[in-house]
Amino acid sequence: MCVCQTMEVGKHGKNTTHAGGRGVLLEPFIHQVGGHSSMMRYDDHTVCKPLISREQRFYESLPPEMKEFTPEYKGVVSVCFEGDSDGYINLVAYPYVESEALEPDDVPERDQPRRKHSRRSLNRSSSTTEHKEEKAGLASESSESSIQEMKSLKMHLHSDVPFQMLDGNSSLSSENITYNPWSLRCHKQQLSLMRSESKERKLYKFLLLENVVHHFNFPCVLDLKMGTRQHGDDASEEKAARQMKKCAQSTSASLGVRVCGMQVYQRDTGHYLCRNKYYGRGLSTEGFRNALCQYLHNGIELRKDLFEPILSKLYSLKAVLERQASYRFYSSSLLIIYDGKDDRCETYMERRAEMRLQQVDISHPESLQDGSTESMAPQPKVDVRMIDFAHSTFKGFRDDPTVHDGPDMGYVFGLESLTSIVEEMRDENK
Repeated sequence: MCVCQTMEVGKHGKNTTHAGGRGVLLEPFIHQVGGHSSMMRYDDHTVCKPLISREQRFYESLPPEMKEFTPEYKGVVSVCFEGDSDGYINLVAYPYVESEALEPDDVPERDQPRRKHSRRSLNRSSSTTEHKEEKAGLASESSESSIQEMKSLKMHLHSDVPFQMLDGNSSLSSENITYNPWSLRCHKQQLSLMRSESKERKLYKFLLLENVVHHFNFPCVLDLKMGTRQHGDDASEEKAARQMKKCAQSTSASLGVRVCGMQVYQRDTGHYLCRNKYYGRGLSTEGFRNALCQYLHNGIELRKDLFEPILSKLYSLKAVLERQASYRFYSSSLLIIYDGKDDRCETYMERRAEMRLQQVDISHPESLQDGSTESMAPQPKVDVRMIDFAHSTFKGFRDDPTVHDGPDMGYVFGLESLTSIVEEMRDENK
């Protein structure tokens, strides 16, 4: 197990005594909706993920104007894979000390565990063979062998709001769970990798990043894979071909964006509804539009109040990226986040409903009790963040041999498609 002399870590994380020092007991981040690396909760405001040195350096060299649209980079910690006195397995974070890093380099993406799935071609619709794989894969998460494997893990996954994964037929799973199913999947893969290497590797380096959903009470998260190209400049021919095929068979080619995962709070049931990347890969252009509608629907009504705040953020991001010459954000994702139960907005909607019952013409400000629609209409909280920079590059970055000209037009194309669809939804629902 990990043996390292450390000092106290963190004021907010759960502390655990170890080798004379104190570390932070990491917990799976229950709101992870996409990606393959396990996101861990460090404290209320911070998450961490396995370090990839290229991504770390990219965060350290971000242009100032991009920082509004990325998680704050908070540094590096050393993480131990260890057991406790009760026989459970835990991940514990300690301050990173250079001399203690037994592995100087990070684990490349190709060496990280990835789901083996069929290479069968996709039909570009919302009901594909990938959905069958998704259903089978998620079912295996609760198989007897999987349950036995997890008995040795002290799971701290918990949410007061149940999660429900939608299957390929868009009906609800019969099981309600207290975490996003994708977060558990990634966590199990990470622990499996670390367990297999436990004899050779004692310490892992993890990035500390801002928890971008900590401002939200009921975070509704949409994870979008952006751009028309996903493979990095250093990808092998095999990997490049695999990624190009995924793009060609999904909305990455036609729209420059595809759904990688989502969770959306439903006010009528009090649950989160979840989708994962296998669902997103099979969507047609119309299917992608319907997925956006689902993301913006709270089970009772379409959240029309979100259109303008989301569009405002996307316009601003597009303007910033158009100024980033030579930057490429291959395989990066964009998170769109809003609160599924914003008390201010609920009060506003309740007042509008009362006025309808009173047959007040809410289209005319003078008919309102306070005389102004603007004074009673709060702006819902919305955030837009770029994440996952393990394959990003720009001129002069790490002596990369390939230098690109101009902004990342594949990413910009994805933003244009996204804003166009949201604008259409707004105009159709005025």
